[in-house]
Amino acid sequence: MERHHDAVLRTVAEKDVRFIRLWFCDVVGTLKSIAISPEDLETAFDEGIGIDGSTIEGFTRAYESDMLLRPDPATFQMLPWRGEVEGTGRMMCDVLTPDGEPAASDPRRVLRQVADRAAAQGLDLYAHPEIEFYLFKEPWAPGRPLQPVDNAGYFDHVHKGQGQDFRRTVIKYLEQMNIQVEFSHHENGPGQNEIDLRYADALTTADNILSFRTVVKEVALGMDQVATFMPKPMIEHPGSGMHTHLSMFQGGRNAFHEPGAEYGLSRTGRQFIAGLLRHASEYCAVTNQFVNSYKRLWGAQEAPSFITWGHNNRSALVRVPFHKPTKGTSSRVEFRGTDSSCNPYLAFAVLFAAGMKGVEDEYELPEGAEDTVWELTDRERRTMGIEPLPTDLYRALEVFESSELMAETLGEQVFEFFLRNKHDEWRRYREQVTSRELETSFFAG
Repeated sequence: MERHHDAVLRTVAEKDVRFIRLWFCDVVGTLKSIAISPEDLETAFDEGIGIDGSTIEGFTRAYESDMLLRPDPATFQMLPWRGEVEGTGRMMCDVLTPDGEPAASDPRRVLRQVADRAAAQGLDLYAHPEIEFYLFKEPWAPGRPLQPVDNAGYFDHVHKGQGQDFRRTVIKYLEQMNIQVEFSHHENGPGQNEIDLRYADALTTADNILSFRTVVKEVALGMDQVATFMPKPMIEHPGSGMHTHLSMFQGGRNAFHEPGAEYGLSRTGRQFIAGLLRHASEYCAVTNQFVNSYKRLWGAQEAPSFITWGHNNRSALVRVPFHKPTKGTSSRVEFRGTDSSCNPYLAFAVLFAAGMKGVEDEYELPEGAEDTVWELTDRERRTMGIEPLPTDLYRALEVFESSELMAETLGEQVFEFFLRNKHDEWRRYREQVTSRELETSFFAG
């Protein structure tokens, strides 16, 4: 750790860094930041920087508001859009109590704790996200329809389109921040794009997702566009998901791989999927945390609405890719239920906790569904034992609240705040009178 400290101090001096941004996020997943000067770096490393935690969603109560930010020197990177002269660096931070203990409310701590529990069993957790988002010409405003930056579709090259230049700039900035990109392309909706980050350990990937969302928004602003990770911004077009490939390695060997097995999937991999399926309704409120999230899940267009797994079934909640059957390191499971606006620390924590619960308790994997589940009747789904995901946030919270696994994984403080915060969101949504209601009911009776 001291070696990383020295490397950061040396880089700051050599590159004439003027500000260092300390990044962390609240329980909902909103990026927070404070700036310090180079003169305060050593203090930040040694003692932490004090903040008022009572002003941050879910962090603490007013009478115990003092908290510390301790930057992780291994995450130091320059912010390329801030320029090279008197530039700005950033570091991800752990949130601590005044006595230096990890804060129970820190989402980064929640994921680190799951990763540490896996490490105690000799397991390393990896994730590879495919992040979708929309680009619009201007911000949303009441009474004004959203205007996507193009009318292209899936994999369209978009000659002279703004999406290509946008993705080039985003990828350039990400790579300058040592965040590696695997693929990028235009998605199905007008103005919708996808950029896939290369796999990394779960904590690094969650850090990278926060950085990714910031880069995308900064580049959009610089091009007079607006980027949104809202799950379902337009009713007639697909929502934005974050399909995430999950894997576990043990002693450098892929624990999900077994040569000659169906899809190359080991018993451990099958048990992991079984855990994801059995606890899907319990963690759904975390992977899909907004009222709007359920309009993506239940809006068809290949979003998963039912708790199934399969290989070629792209309406399944969990899919087993089989691109390179002879390559052991490529065996993984693709979880398709997360949207792009989730808190990545909490989402990865509950997904890996559910999967590992399946491995620990040796859950049996049910039969896969290779049919497009949306095209089956309710009776056919019931016959096959296929259960639906919660249809709205309220129903998701009901299952979440009764889950011992979620309470144990998130810890009491995050669990209780998340529950209160989301019940409040549902209450405020329920109290609204929408234009659709006025349109259909104003002259009723």
